[in-house]
Amino acid sequence: MGEILAVGITHYPPLAGSDETMAWILKRMLQNPRLPEQYRRPEGWPEAMRKEWGADEGAAAARLHRERLVESLRRTRAQIEEFAPDLLVIWGDDQYENFREDVIPPYCIYAHESFEFGPPAHNVWKEPAEKKFRMPGNVAAAKYLASGLIEAGFDTAYSYKPLHHPLGHAFANAIMYLDYDRKGFEYPTVPFAINCYGRRVVSQRGGLPVFENPPSEAELDPPAPTPRRLFDLGGATARVMAASPWRTVLMASSGWSHAFLTEKNHFLYPDTPADRTLFEALRAGNYGAWRNYRAAAVEESGQQEILNWMCLVGALAELNRKPAEAELIDTWIFNSSKCFMSAPPPR
Repeated sequence: MGEILAVGITHYPPLAGSDETMAWILKRMLQNPRLPEQYRRPEGWPEAMRKEWGADEGAAAARLHRERLVESLRRTRAQIEEFAPDLLVIWGDDQYENFREDVIPPYCIYAHESFEFGPPAHNVWKEPAEKKFRMPGNVAAAKYLASGLIEAGFDTAYSYKPLHHPLGHAFANAIMYLDYDRKGFEYPTVPFAINCYGRRVVSQRGGLPVFENPPSEAELDPPAPTPRRLFDLGGATARVMAASPWRTVLMASSGWSHAFLTEKNHFLYPDTPADRTLFEALRAGNYGAWRNYRAAAVEESGQQEILNWMCLVGALAELNRKPAEAELIDTWIFNSSKCFMSAPPPR
């Protein structure tokens, strides 16, 4: 029987840049011509947001934010190393990277021999753009998982090679961040792409809102898979891999609510209260609150990427396991709440 370690991390893109640029998304959102006048300057922001912004436009807060994220990433890496897995299965979103107008699967398993990707430009490691990271896949495990899910009633897409992009940032950043100290990270990996962005994956290119010509309701795409379906998918994944011969890490890679998706907050700051509600349910093992979470609430709170965690929490429910560790790192100015969690197998 395959042992399972369940973990959750962030793939927050600005972490790869400098502290001075970490708040660039907020600065971009301040250019919204529809932004109410009171929010155009810090004087009109909530007090906690003003405090985090400070007198240096968030540079000092960015250093602290980075320290917390990197500390949690190092702790997660240590837990993975101690577990000594045969492979990682990573649930991550595809933001108009590999999947575009030609096909948008609800979810897709990558049965690739290997993956090659480069660091982002102007990265904190000062690595050149031509540098390449190479990561092994596990075709046999990917096909085993896809087969098991199909037999369980989940019509799962799968691929043997990239379509438009070598590897989306939800997966590439997860590996680069778990190897933040650049020691090498060579565990075979099976990316499991989830269409988290749903109605905005093509219409918004899975990215920041278009202020000049926002998509109309008719131009929006079909929705993402429902929380309930992805919760059940995660549970089925845990069952399949628990019956496999492999020691497996099941990982969710994403932020939680995103400012640039939270229209009710004028795209300036994430919906921390909504994140906190789900976080407390996670810590308490109240998994019904997750499975019954409304799809409309996901969009209202800019929590599209929480759908990756919906799979992870479904796996926890199937394994009858609560988190051994869980931490929510929230923010007003750095675009998204970040959660870290680990649930090792019982000793």
